[in-house]
Amino acid sequence: MAVRLHLKIGLVPAGDRLASSPDAVLHHEPSIGATSRSKGNLYGIVTVRPGSGGRAADAAALVADTIRERYYYDESAGIPICLEKAIRAANQQLRHGREGHGLESGSLGAVIAVVRGHELYVATIGDADAYLVRQARLLTLPEEERGAGLPSAADPRVDVWRGEIAVGDSLLLVSRNVTRSVGVEEFKNALVTLHPQSAVEHLHHLFAAAAAEGSDALLALEVAEVPVTRAEHRLVPVRPAEPLAGARDRSPIPLADPVAAAASAVGSRARDAREAVGGALAALVEGITGLLPRRRARYRRITPLASRRDSQRRAGVAALSFVGLVAALGIGLWVLGGALPGKDEQITDVNAGEQALQAARGRISQVFDDGDLVTGNKSKALQLLRQAWTELGKAEELGVAAATIRPLRTRVAGGLDRIYAVRQAATSVVLDLTTELSPDADIVDMVRGPDGAAYVVDRATASIFRVDLSSGDGSVVVTKGDGAGDGIGEPWLLALGGPDVFILDRDAALWRWRPSDAEGRGTLARLRLGGDTSLGDDVRDMATYARNADSGLYFLYVVDPSSKQILRYPPAADGSGFPAAPNDYLAAATDVSGFRQLFIDGDAYVLGSDVLTRYQTGRADDFELALPPDGDDLRPGHDYRLMAALPARREGRIWVWDAEHERVLAFSKLSGDYLEQFVAESGGPPLRGVRAMFVVDRGAEKAPVLVWADPGRMLATPLEQAPEPGASPSPAGSGSPGASAPPAASPSKSPAP
Repeated sequence: MAVRLHLKIGLVPAGDRLASSPDAVLHHEPSIGATSRSKGNLYGIVTVRPGSGGRAADAAALVADTIRERYYYDESAGIPICLEKAIRAANQQLRHGREGHGLESGSLGAVIAVVRGHELYVATIGDADAYLVRQARLLTLPEEERGAGLPSAADPRVDVWRGEIAVGDSLLLVSRNVTRSVGVEEFKNALVTLHPQSAVEHLHHLFAAAAAEGSDALLALEVAEVPVTRAEHRLVPVRPAEPLAGARDRSPIPLADPVAAAASAVGSRARDAREAVGGALAALVEGITGLLPRRRARYRRITPLASRRDSQRRAGVAALSFVGLVAALGIGLWVLGGALPGKDEQITDVNAGEQALQAARGRISQVFDDGDLVTGNKSKALQLLRQAWTELGKAEELGVAAATIRPLRTRVAGGLDRIYAVRQAATSVVLDLTTELSPDADIVDMVRGPDGAAYVVDRATASIFRVDLSSGDGSVVVTKGDGAGDGIGEPWLLALGGPDVFILDRDAALWRWRPSDAEGRGTLARLRLGGDTSLGDDVRDMATYARNADSGLYFLYVVDPSSKQILRYPPAADGSGFPAAPNDYLAAATDVSGFRQLFIDGDAYVLGSDVLTRYQTGRADDFELALPPDGDDLRPGHDYRLMAALPARREGRIWVWDAEHERVLAFSKLSGDYLEQFVAESGGPPLRGVRAMFVVDRGAEKAPVLVWADPGRMLATPLEQAPEPGASPSPAGSGSPGASAPPAASPSKSPAP
C-alpha cells in the first residue's frame, strides 16, 4: 500500500522579520482535490539583493503573486514548463509595472518548489538557494547554473530540477544573504535536529545576531508519513450442512460392520496383554535396583541476597577497572607515539602564524617607529605596508586571534590611506525632507538649477522641491497635475538646460521649469518632442549640451534602451522644444540598458557598473579610468553608480561614487588617472545610498563641495580632509555650497558631440 506524505512547514513570523527586509514568502496548498493532484503544493521565496533601490518590497510581492496566479491558471503543459512560464510572466510584469522602476537588472532572486505526491520540482533564479537534506546529507538544488535574476531585459534562463521526495527529507528555501551570514553547516544541523518551525526561527536568530541587514527570507519543509488505520478480519470457512448429522454410521456392505467390530475387540485385548507383561517386568527391575546401596540426598544451600549483591559489585568494579586501565594505556601510547591526527600540522600552523605576525610587526616598525617613512620614502613605505598587510592576512588564516591582529591592521590601513591619498571628509545635512516636506520622502533625481538652487524629484509626493543651498530652505515648485491641459505627470528625470530645468515625466512628456526670481517662483511649460515613436518607460538618463549658449538653445540627449541608442534632439530656433526627429548619436546600435548615467561637456561620458566610457562623435575612444591603488589590499573591487563633473571640456576632475566601499573617487577628466578619494569621517554620515549628486565649484581658494541626496535627505561634503577634532576650521573649509555662483553653461568653444 502506498505511503501518504504529510508536509510540515516552517516560516519566520511577520513580526520577527527584519524591518530592512523587502523579501516575499509564498506558500499555497490547494483545498480542491483535483487541483492538488494535478498541480501540487507551491512554496517559494522572492529575495531582494541588499542595496537595491526602487520599490523593492512591492516588486518582490508582485513577483510572488504573479508566479502563484500564472502557475495555477496555466493547464497547458506539465509542471516544469508551467514553472518556467510563470517566472517569465513575472519578469514581464516587473519590467512593465511601476514596481520595477529604479531596480537594477538582476536585483530580485526567487526559488520556487512544487510538491506533488512523491515528486519534487525546484526552480531557482538569482540570489536565492534551495537545499535538500536527505539522510543527514545536504544537497544543493538545482545543480545546473542558474539564471541571473529579475528584472531581465530578455526572458530569464530558468532550470527546473526534478526528483523524488521521501519520508524524512527536509527542504530549505533561503535567501543568498542569509546563506552568506549563517553558513550551510548551520542549515544542515538545524534541519536534522529541529522541527521546521524551530529550525527557521533558530536560523533567523543566528542571522540577526550576526548584525546582518536586508534580505532574510526562510522557508523549511519536512516530509512525514501519514499513519493509516486498517482493521484485520479473520476469514472463517463456511461448510455446507450435513443432512445425516446425528445418525449412526453404517456401512452399505453386508457383514462389514460385525467383522470390523470383531477385529477391534481382538486388537484391544492384545494391547491389554502387552501392557500387563510390561508392567510385571518394570516391577521386577525396580525391585532389583532397590536392593543396591544409595547416597544420602544433598540439601540445597541458599546464599543470602546481600552476599550475592556484594559479589556482583566486586566483580563489576574489577571489570571496569580493567577496561579503564586498558583504555588509559592505549591513549597514552597513542599520544606519546604521535598518532593524534593533525597534531604536527596544528603545531606547524601555530608556528607559521606567529612567524607571519612577527614579520608584519617588523615591517610596521620599519615604517612608523624608525621615523615616518611614509613622508620620507613613500615607495619604500608602500612596499613594506603591503607586505605587512599580506602577512597579517596569512596570520589570521593560520589562527592568530583577531584581537591581536586588529590594532596592527588599523596602523597599516592608516599608512596605506595616506599613501593612496584617502581623505576623511566631513558631511553636513542641508535639508531633511522627512521632517516636514515629505515624511515618506523617496528622492530619485536631483540637479543644480540655473539659479544656483538644487531641484529634487520626490517620488513619494510626485513633486519637485527647490532647495536653497545657502539657507537649507525647501519649497514645492512643481507637483503632478500642474501645467496646461492634463498637466504634468509624475516627475521622473531632470536635466539642466541653460536658463531652464528640463523635466521628463512618467508619461514620456518633456516640460521645462524656468525660475523667475530667487524666491522659488517660475513658469512651467510643456515642450514638443519630435519623432515617430514616443519614449518608453525604460529611459535611463538624459543630458543637454549647448548649441548656442548665448541664445539659450541646447541639444537634448536621451539614453533609450528601446532604440538601442543615445537619441539627440535638435532644438527649435524659437526655443519651443525639440519638434524635429532625433538623430542617433552612437555610430552603431548598442545595448544601453546597462548605462547608469550620462554626462556631456563636448565629449559624452557614459557610466556603467565597472567602467566609464568616453565617446567622441558617437565612437568610444581609448579613455578609461585607472584602477584605484587600494584595489589589491584595503578595498578590493568596486561598484560605480554615479558621477559628477564641472562643464569645462577635458579639464579638471570627474568624481565617481563607489557603492561597494561607500566612497567618492577623483580621476583626471583628461587621462582617467587616479588622483584621490574621499570617505566619511569617523562618526559622520556615511556615503551610502546615494541617489543623485553634483559638484559645486567654489573657486581656486576653496575646495569644491559634493552635494548629494539619499532617499530622504540632501547633504553636502567638502572634498577635502576634515579638520582634526578640536581644531579650528579654516575660513576656506566651510561646508556650505551656497556661496558659489550658479552653474556655468557648457563651454561654447567646444564642438558639439
